[in-house]
Amino acid sequence: MKTYILKRLLVLVPTMFGITLITFAIIRLAPGDPAMLKIGSSLEGSMRSQQMAEAIIERTRKEFELDKPIPVQYWHWVKKIFRLDFGRSYKDNRPVWDKIKERLPVTLQLNIISIILGYLIAIPLGIFSSTHENSLSDRFLTVLLYILYSLPSFWVATILILYLSGGDYLHWFPLTGLNSMGAENMSFGERLLDRIWHLVLPVFCLTYAQLAFVSRLMRAGMLETIRQDYIRTARAKGLSEKVVVYKHAFRNSLIAIVTVLGFLLPALLGGSVIIESIFTIPGMGQLGFEAILSRDYPVVMAISTIAAFLTMLGLLLSDVLYAIVNPTISLESQ
Repeated sequence: MKTYILKRLLVLVPTMFGITLITFAIIRLAPGDPAMLKIGSSLEGSMRSQQMAEAIIERTRKEFELDKPIPVQYWHWVKKIFRLDFGRSYKDNRPVWDKIKERLPVTLQLNIISIILGYLIAIPLGIFSSTHENSLSDRFLTVLLYILYSLPSFWVATILILYLSGGDYLHWFPLTGLNSMGAENMSFGERLLDRIWHLVLPVFCLTYAQLAFVSRLMRAGMLETIRQDYIRTARAKGLSEKVVVYKHAFRNSLIAIVTVLGFLLPALLGGSVIIESIFTIPGMGQLGFEAILSRDYPVVMAISTIAAFLTMLGLLLSDVLYAIVNPTISLESQ
């Protein structure tokens, strides 16, 4: 396994190089000039001379190195990345890494809580459905989970805000943000409860579809496993149904779940962009969305690079977990 992991880590370098090169080119070739967007509002209000406006735009483009050919811009960006320097934001001239450090904890809170809740609920539901196949409870769960999976998160979030966040009906939960006014003056316990209160609706919107999807995967995996010959043999030996299901069938049914885990790491960064925007939560998803609209190339490239790295890392983690879940899978031969 060590040899396989080392090979994958070595492959990661050229793969990351290719991903960043393509991403950089696509971003730079997209319509829109960051220099124009940065000073556009001031030009409309005070600049009347077209020549003066063009001079300011040209100076701004030179400051951001936007006047250089794309290969040169990419080479300068790569040299900074080797120093773990993502550059400065075009929007406010702040270091990109500082902006990411501010937003990352917020997004991690949302996504980690939703992932843990989703799996803690989905796996038992999937096991229950598979061991009660075609029963009334299984059919009810199937219909309910398919309905949940089909509901778009932005629509559910809007409905929850309308009915539960001070719209025309109830005011049980806060409308936006992660903290109430004056939260800095609260005790630790009060701040924790206040944060949980603010997280209820966003976490629900991030959890329900994931829960439905993982539960169906778990059910399908369990149904395939419990029909295998070795499960029949275990039952024929007189083992209890609980031992057969949880000791023999459960572990071998996790392959599909492990596959999904490989995509959870990159989802920690941008998987909540819609929910963050609707609930006005200052997280990584919102940061990336705003950076795209304002053509803030350094921020977009930083988020894209981190997401690509986490994707590669997640796929490697999935392969390693395959071997742990099913010892018959050999990584050394790959």
